[in-house]
Amino acid sequence: MNEELSAWSIVKKLTWHDAFHVLGVIALAWLGSFLIRWVIRQSAEKAPAYLRLFMLRLLPISRLLIAIAAVVIIVPILIEPKFQNVIALVMSVAVALAFAFKDYAGCLAAGFITVLENTYQPGDWVEIDGTYGEVKSIGLRALFLVTADDTEVSIPHSRLWSTSIFNASSGNRSLLCVTNFYLHPDHDAALVRSRLTEIAQASSYRKSDTPVVVIVLEKPWGTHYRLKAYVKESREQFLFITDLTVKGKAMIRSLGIRFAQATYAETSFK
Repeated sequence: MNEELSAWSIVKKLTWHDAFHVLGVIALAWLGSFLIRWVIRQSAEKAPAYLRLFMLRLLPISRLLIAIAAVVIIVPILIEPKFQNVIALVMSVAVALAFAFKDYAGCLAAGFITVLENTYQPGDWVEIDGTYGEVKSIGLRALFLVTADDTEVSIPHSRLWSTSIFNASSGNRSLLCVTNFYLHPDHDAALVRSRLTEIAQASSYRKSDTPVVVIVLEKPWGTHYRLKAYVKESREQFLFITDLTVKGKAMIRSLGIRFAQATYAETSFK
């Protein structure tokens, strides 16, 4: 790069007067940020409940505006306002922004692909990186999930490139629910399977005209039953599983069948 456009050449020789000006602007910006933060927090605590979160949302915005104002004041002090210097500064800022927003651009591209491929949509129940919840909204950069514990999770669209996305509903109101039972192996498996099927078919949460399947797996520690049925509304899936679990356990106890005992892992000492 031309020496005249180098990063250091655009910085003019500073005097003590310039240095005091820069330090003064930084000090005023810090003080202003502190005061505005204090004022907003105090006002938010005294404001009506419906305004509290809105006022607290002004905190990062106000600090950002103060920082931008400080930079706008400091730059003319440090840099000689020549055409070459302005071009060099713009080029340096552009390169820095390109690196800084590289991941953001990847999120935007992944979001565009998501919309085209309809990978998920609002109302779908998806699992990404171990987080399972309902898609509430899809932004330019990320999607927003609400978990069963009513926690909102923001997941960047760029996860599309590196992780698997499990969509349980895929645009449908219904989804498949699986309820697990673990029983002692000494029992009538055909009878238990039949009773579990009847319980699922009679549940008010089940979607009508959908199959009920009971998978039986024999394990070293007992017999594993997987009761699979479709719920009527995806948001009721946990209520459906709870209903099947409670009624299933009552039925198993009424038959005098024991539940499987938990196995204990061997602990190795090094």
